[in-house]
Amino acid sequence: MAKKRVRVFIEGRVQGVFFRAYMRDAARRERVNGWVRNLPDGRVEAVLEGDAASVKKVVEWCHRGSPTSRVDKVTVVEEPYVGEFSDFSIRY
Repeated sequence: MAKKRVRVFIEGRVQGVFFRAYMRDAARRERVNGWVRNLPDGRVEAVLEGDAASVKKVVEWCHRGSPTSRVDKVTVVEEPYVGEFSDFSIRY
């Protein structure tokens, strides 16, 4: 299956609402590796690597977000697949 890597920026009410923890769980369910972190400007940034179909599912999850979040905008930037991660983590 084709491998894919994307960098995702999520805007809205996405900090302080367990967005990163829910995203980690969604990525692990889909066996997608990478990381997620809060940015100082209030956005959330994530790097996702894995099978193209699985990465797509996690990006779709980003549009919904955690139960108490409000997602206003999702920007997806495709990057060359590297395969540098062995898990999905929250960065602080």
